[in-house]
Amino acid sequence: MICKIRLSEAGVHLFDRVSGLNVLLDEVEVPAEQVSRAPRYLSIALTNACELRCSYCYAPKNAATLDIDRVVAWTVELDGAGCLGVGFGGGEPTAYRRFAQLCAQIAESTSMAVTFTTHGHRLTPRLADALRGSVHFARLSVDGVGATYERLRHRPFTAVISAADLLRSVAPIGINTVVNADTIGELDDLVEFAASVGASELLLLPEQPTPATPGISNTDAERLVHWIRTARTEVRLAISRSGLEASVPAVEAIPGERPLDAHMHVDATGVLRPNAYASMGTPIQGSILDAVQALREAA
Repeated sequence: MICKIRLSEAGVHLFDRVSGLNVLLDEVEVPAEQVSRAPRYLSIALTNACELRCSYCYAPKNAATLDIDRVVAWTVELDGAGCLGVGFGGGEPTAYRRFAQLCAQIAESTSMAVTFTTHGHRLTPRLADALRGSVHFARLSVDGVGATYERLRHRPFTAVISAADLLRSVAPIGINTVVNADTIGELDDLVEFAASVGASELLLLPEQPTPATPGISNTDAERLVHWIRTARTEVRLAISRSGLEASVPAVEAIPGERPLDAHMHVDATGVLRPNAYASMGTPIQGSILDAVQALREAA
């Protein structure tokens, strides 16, 4: 096992992308000038393209796609500055024309973990074969089960079950679920589904406001908090930053870590943002580390 080393204000962070092992040596004091410049994790929307039309999707609807050479150059730069992982979304990342090639190049040229989130309906045995060995974790988006999923996503639920089996042949998997009025009553069923397909985690995504939807209601947010506090699950639970942090008994990945040290996001037009929901951002003109610094100074 070869561990990547990240230096932070919290100590020395050791990470193995194959096993997912994380070790924080918090008794080691890191001088300020040696703290890693890159965020711990970067998400990238490779494209805004997606054939699904979910009303609650927050991804921009304008056509945009990132250049593969730019993305590889960013990841190499970030890798040298202490970033531990890059995650691809969109849009739908498997709609990106050279997606498997991109993952392979990053896995070969950096020591970062490569992950992606997918609706699963573009997965084929051929694509799975091409991704295997280059991807270290994958997330499958599943909003509701059975008829609820089919009403929201307009795809058969049996297809997403098959996609989960195929995705698990590529890498360890987790399940993502947008939590809203349609899915709040199916969280127990979603946990059961996640366990049945061998997922290690259920990531809860409280619905965010979009031009088409108001976001999760206060009532459903309260129901979600109550469910999290009382649920007893075999599958690990995680939740996105969504304004519920004060109410949810979540464990910090790195104690005291600032949001912009933990995560940043690049949209499909090449703008670096604090997260995928943020309206503000910094265009990446050359070095992505220059944009990282500019974003921190603007915060």
